[in-house]
Parts: sequence; structure tokens; C-alpha cells
Amino acid sequence: MAGGCFGLCRLLRRKRKNRRGPGAGPAQEAEEEVQHFQPLQQDPGRDRPEEQDRARGRLRRAVQRLLKFMRVRRRTATTAPPELPAQPDTSAAELEVEPDVSTAPRDCAASGDMAPTHVTATSDTALTDGTATFDTALTDAETSSDAAPTDVGAKADATTESIADTDCLPMDSVTDAPSLDIWEEKTVSNVNEVPAIVRSIHQWLTCRVSPEVRLPIAIRRLAHAHPGHVVMTLLHCAPACDRAAAILWRTIASSATTAHEVLPTLLGVMEDWPLHSVCTSNGDHVDVFALAATLALWLMVQELQCQDALFVYAPRLLLALLCQVSMSTEQMPQEVSTFWRGCQELHGLPTHPNSFVVQTIRALLCRLQWDQELVSVERKRGWDALLSADTHHYAVGLLAREMRHVLVPSYGPLARHLLGLLSTEGPRWELPALAFLVEVLNYLDVSAGDDSVLQILARHLQSQCPERRRLALRGLLVLSGDPSMAKDICSLSEPLLELLRDGDGELVRMTLSVFRNVLQDEEDRKGLSSTAPRLTEALRPVFDNDNSHVQLLSIRLFREVMEVLAEEGTEPWEMQVRQSLVPLFFRWHDENQRVAEAAREALLWAASFLHRKDLEQLLETEQPFRFCDCLMEKDRSRRGEHLQQALPYLQSPQEPLREAAVRFMGVAGWHMREWQQDLWPILKGLTAMSDDDCPSVSNIRTTLVDAYSRAMRRPMSLQQPHHSPGTTSRHGCTTS
Repeated sequence: MAGGCFGLCRLLRRKRKNRRGPGAGPAQEAEEEVQHFQPLQQDPGRDRPEEQDRARGRLRRAVQRLLKFMRVRRRTATTAPPELPAQPDTSAAELEVEPDVSTAPRDCAASGDMAPTHVTATSDTALTDGTATFDTALTDAETSSDAAPTDVGAKADATTESIADTDCLPMDSVTDAPSLDIWEEKTVSNVNEVPAIVRSIHQWLTCRVSPEVRLPIAIRRLAHAHPGHVVMTLLHCAPACDRAAAILWRTIASSATTAHEVLPTLLGVMEDWPLHSVCTSNGDHVDVFALAATLALWLMVQELQCQDALFVYAPRLLLALLCQVSMSTEQMPQEVSTFWRGCQELHGLPTHPNSFVVQTIRALLCRLQWDQELVSVERKRGWDALLSADTHHYAVGLLAREMRHVLVPSYGPLARHLLGLLSTEGPRWELPALAFLVEVLNYLDVSAGDDSVLQILARHLQSQCPERRRLALRGLLVLSGDPSMAKDICSLSEPLLELLRDGDGELVRMTLSVFRNVLQDEEDRKGLSSTAPRLTEALRPVFDNDNSHVQLLSIRLFREVMEVLAEEGTEPWEMQVRQSLVPLFFRWHDENQRVAEAAREALLWAASFLHRKDLEQLLETEQPFRFCDCLMEKDRSRRGEHLQQALPYLQSPQEPLREAAVRFMGVAGWHMREWQQDLWPILKGLTAMSDDDCPSVSNIRTTLVDAYSRAMRRPMSLQQPHHSPGTTSRHGCTTS
């Protein structure tokens, strides 16, 4: 093609010389040359012959083909192997007409047929004005070929100086990168070529102030076809998201379909804290920071076009970000800290990465137009709670609850995803993931018989971390409301019984609620019957818990469990019922009326179970101290045990219970006055009390001391129990 063009040029030159004639001298040629640069007429083509118009049209097309060929040859020379032969009739000076114009900044896209701006200025003018001949264009091009490299080199130096202050990183020569035509038109059939192309695009863009128009189209097409390779290559070559990488990420996000393809790979990196290990197709196996993917997401969120793709992956994105907040708050490896300092200086981000991740969460909610949820979390100070290790799990649960009405369709699959994360060996985000799981368990279909959720909750139920135990109990409390899960929960009765001895009232309350939910169904009661004896034994100390709600639940659960046991017969469980009479008697005097009423109902059921009609009558007529007197009179063999159970109530924080305990001691002392060794615990307990604790303590203490002294002076043979009149009544009051 080049040979044909230059042949045409020589032919036209010979014809023009022939028209001038053999006698034309240099003066005539100079005169004609000067005429080429005369000012343009108002209508330069008005007197032009038709044949000349056709000739000039052919000339214009020939020059355009020549210039286009010269540019393609330059690009081919920079990328082709050195051994390729040069085109015929093309000199080295002509190939260097535009040696490195691509390094100069451009404000718009380069057109495919656009001529070089410096070297061909004369040719362009000639073609536009329509007065210059091909000889002039060729002569000017040949004349300026020597100066062109110098001028272009100067421009390149100026360009380098103009971008010296930018974030351009040290790279290889830009001329080694493929041309934009290749990026736009080439179809990448071999994935091994993707990393090299992505790196060349990033390298080309790094050394330019403004991108080409066709470049975003190329990166979007490449990311849509090979999203995984594009994402990982970008994260490898620009983990801190320099200016060029930021442009590429936002360009990818400007296409909804491309963003939809890219987000799953970003999610995989974000979920793998602190480093994600993967090998790209070109063998690059450098680990990638999870925060690098979060930084890329933050850039993508700023593009409106990716809103639909973000909505599809919003639940998992939200979960991954919440877990990153937790991990970056609790543990920050030195390499992550070093990496983040570079990101912080480059983009002006918060000093600590957990603050940046919270900022990304808020940006995500804003992009998805969930303003109401954003404000609600802000009002409840959830964003501040996320940044504290002590309250992070609470904030995760709060955010999950606030997102419930906008993410309900996604909560089922999200619960399954969480189960997968928590089922892996050595889960990384146990606490925040468990907090989120508890909030979405209602949307998990457990009818399939998958017991993975119970295994996860059982493991955390025995954890040394109180927060994990609490979250596991909350999860069991949710599942216990499903009749199909109650039977499986019965298999966890052993660790649940251990929690009844925990000092945390909230843990005990939830444990009691789980047992009560299991007992609601008749079939489930049978599954709990083997645990019922130990459960009733563990419940008695809970009657005296500091939390009144825990007291109420424990008393009600005790009665329900005993009803289950009574169905199997009274004989095996009679001892359990008798041991509960004294604690329930004192709870009958509780300041909380609901607790007092529940204790009275439990005592009525116990009296009926023991076939004690006398006790039932006293309870129905509400005669508490006659009840105590009757109890101590009939259960002679258990008087010492009843006394030991009553002694702690002398130190109760509630005045009604202390008063009841003192009166109980008076009744017990009246019935046990013949045994001085049994009266000593009563006297010791009463002596420890002050007169301000109970108005009658002084009189009862004095009476019991006198009775104890008389008993000590009597012969042992005379120390037999009898109901002789004494100085103390059965109700603990002194008589004359």
C-alpha cells in the first residue's frame, strides 16, 4: 500500500513538471511555490475546473490513506517483534514522524482517521483550504521530519513534568502497552491474556491526566467477559486504588451488568479476613487484603448505575462489612496497619479502618435509598456501638433488625449463608455472624431436618464467652417456638441445666423460657421426662434469684415439670416436692405480688400431690403461719431440714421475708424446744440479726434463749418431745 501511495506521489510530480515545460527554471518553480501560500479567496473553488476538483479529491483520499497507514505502522512497530521487515518505500524518518504522540495529554478521544497534530499541520491545512498541492504537502512533511522528533520529545518532556505531581507509579515504558484499538476491538479468547491486558490498561492510564473515551468501553467489556481475572488483577497491581485504578473501578461500576458480574468476586475477597489468597491466570499468587476489596467497593458505590447490582448483593455485602468492622476492631495485623496507612494518605480516609468500613456501610445504605433505616440506626447510636468491641455484637443485631422489613426476602438465603460460615472449621467471625444469625432464624426453614443450626448453637452454648452463650440461648429460644424443633432441643438439656447455675440472670431467664416452650407440647414433655428430676432439683435455688422475673419463671416451670412427673406416679417424685415446700412458703411472702401468687399456686399443687388436705385448707384460707406450724408438727423427721432451708431468709433483702423467717424460727423453736442441739442454729441466726431487722426478733430471741437454757439444765432422759405449754406460741409470739 505504501509503495502505491509513493508511486502516485512521484507520478503527480512528473505531470506537474511536464505542464511547466522544459524551459521552466528555478525562478518559475519558486514563483509557483509562493503562490501556494497566497491568502484564500472568498470562493476558492468558483473558477476551478471540474477536472481539477476530481484530482484534488483523489489527492485528499490518498493523503488520508497515507497518514492512516503511518499511524498504524508506528503502533505495529512498538508492539511487533524486532525481526519483522519494514514496509517498502518507507524511510526511518517517515516512521518517526509521530514517535510518541500518545504520551501527550488529550482532552478528547482520538479518532481513527485523525491526522497527527504537529507533523501534518501543513497537510491538514492544504486539505482544508483546497489550494495546496500534493507536492507542497509532501515537501513540508519531508522538511519537518527532522524537527519532528525533537518537537515531540519536548512535548513528551513537558507532559512528564505536568504529571510529575500525580500518583503515577514507576512503570515500564508506555509504548510497550497495546494500542487502544487492540483493547477495544480484540476479543480475548485466552484468559491467560487478561491480566496482561488489565495491567497495560492500568499502566497506560497511570501516566495520563485524562482517560480516552474508548478505554472505559474496553475495561467494561473485559470485566463483563472475565470478571474474576479483572478484579483480582486490579487488586494485585493497585491494592491501594491509585488514581488510575479508581477510574477503572468507577468505570466498571458505571455499567449495571458489569457491576453485577464483578461483585461476587469482590465479596469473596471481603469475606476472607485479613488476606485473600488466589492465583490469577498469569501465575500471580500474591495475597490480597480484604480491605483492598472494600476500598474498591467504596469507589463503586459512588456510581448511580450500580444501584440494582448492589441491591441484589446487599445482604451479603452488609454482612461482610459488619464482620470487617468486628475483625478490624479486635485484631489488626501489622501488615494490614501498614497497608492501611498508605490508603489513608492516598485518599484522605479515616485513620482506623473500622471507621472507614462503617463509612462504607452508610454509603451503601444511602446508595440503596434506605434513608429511614440509616436514620433509625443513627438515632439509636448504632454506628458508635459498631466501633466498640464490647457493644459490636449488639449493634450488629440492631442493624439486622432495622434492615428486616427491606431485606426480608433475602433473610432465608442469608441465614443459610451464615450457617455455612459458622460451620467451617475455626470460623473467623463467630460473634458478629452469630448475632446476625439470631435475628434471621425466624426466616430459616428448619423443616428439612438439617441439624447444623443446633450443632452450631450447642457449641456456642458451652463457650467460655458469656456473649456467645447469650446469643446461642437467644437462638434456641427462637427455635423452641417451632414444635418440630422442640424434640431436638431436649437433647441439649445437659448444657442448659448447667446454665441454670450461672450467675447471669439474663442467661437463666432465657434458659427457663426455653424449657417452658419445650413443655408446651405433650409429645415434647415425654422427651423431657428423663431430665425432669434433675431439672426440679436445679430449679429450687433459682426461686431465690435476685431477678423477680426469673423467680416467677422458675416457680411456674417447677409446677409444670412436676405435673409431667405426676403423670408417671407420685412415689418417685415425693421427695422433690417435699423439699420445695419451705422455699415456696417464703416466696409466698414476696413483695412482688405475681411471684407471691405463683408460689401460693405451686404450694396448692404440692399439697394436693402429697395428699395434705390440712395444708390445702390453710393455703386456701391464707393462713401462712398456721401453715408453718402444721408443717413442722407433721414432718417431725424433716424439722432440721426445714430449719436449714429457712435460715438464709433471715438475711433476705426483703423485709417481709425477714419477718416471715423470724416467725418461722419461733414456730420451729417451739416445736424443737426439747432438743437443745437443734435450737442452737436458730439462736445463732437470730443473734446475728439486729432489732431493726424485725420488730419481734428481740422477744423471740429472748424466749428461745430461755427455752434453750432450761433444756440444757434438764437431764437427757427427760429431753423428749412433747407439746407442753411454753412461753412461746406456735406462731412465734410470746405469751404470759
